Amino acid sequence: MKTTQIRTTEDGSASAAPDEGGGEPSLTVDGAASRTTADGAAADRSDPSASSRTPRRTHHDAPDTAADFAALAELPEDCPERRRLQDCVVTAWLPMAHRLARKFRNRGESLEDLEQVAALALVKSVERYDPARGNAFETFAIPTIYGELKRHFRDNMWEIHVPRRVQDLRNRVRASLRELELTSSGRSPTVAELAAHSGLSEEDILTGMEALQCFNSLSLDAPVAAESGGGDGGDGAICLMDTLSSDEGGYDHVVDREAVRSCLCRLPEREQRLLYLRFFRELTQSQIARRLGVSQMHVSRLLAAACRRVREEIEEREDEDSSTHPPPRAAA
Repeated sequence: MKTTQIRTTEDGSASAAPDEGGGEPSLTVDGAASRTTADGAAADRSDPSASSRTPRRTHHDAPDTAADFAALAELPEDCPERRRLQDCVVTAWLPMAHRLARKFRNRGESLEDLEQVAALALVKSVERYDPARGNAFETFAIPTIYGELKRHFRDNMWEIHVPRRVQDLRNRVRASLRELELTSSGRSPTVAELAAHSGLSEEDILTGMEALQCFNSLSLDAPVAAESGGGDGGDGAICLMDTLSSDEGGYDHVVDREAVRSCLCRLPEREQRLLYLRFFRELTQSQIARRLGVSQMHVSRLLAAACRRVREEIEEREDEDSSTHPPPRAAA
């Protein structure tokens, strides 16, 4: 029975030799290749899970800075080398912070400001991270960056100051609105439905719904409609300022003058002149007294009597109008 032996020499060549016993040829490999195979087999036998172990999936912006954090843990706080090494670690992880900031874009804040907030949160994470706890740096940094971004929106993005409790009510009401709109066939849920779904009272629901409109403000010059033929945004556009009402004191003045006109006409001529000089010419009682040749005290009594007479006549007229035209009763 013959066997063929193949020997590998130091230069990498192989030679075959027949076995004296005959039969199937056997393969014998000597040299570095055989030692490498033997070492690999021994390693596989010593660690049976090595073949089934898969590398951990990481993002492309997750660098390996374990050695840097280990060095930071050994350096004192006031060491210049510690500051330089921290700057290097922040620079290495900065792409991850920018990636997290981009998830909050298109929410009313510029991307540059969001990236700056995320970068500051990354600096805090590098300073506070303790590798001795055994956790990876990204598992500590990502929640920190998310928390700083959300805190930025909560504290700096509201146009008006809203208490924290009202902000929480707004978030709960908004979440309930989104969930109920998916199951309400397109109609808006009622206040009672929102209260039952969120577990809040109807008063809290109304407070949260009011806060939904407080995050962003609208300019008073913003166009809300356009007049016929004016076009959008042209001179004929109606802005928000045009729809807001204000108290006009001139109307009350006109009503008061019309109410006393008939009463003044029925006063004696002397009292009419006194009222004219006092309230239309704006003369003082002393000036009126010198012009009429009477004392200032007498002018004061005449003015008080004239005003009281006009006031009483107007009150009597209002009482007559209310008795003639009573207000309608509310429906039961």
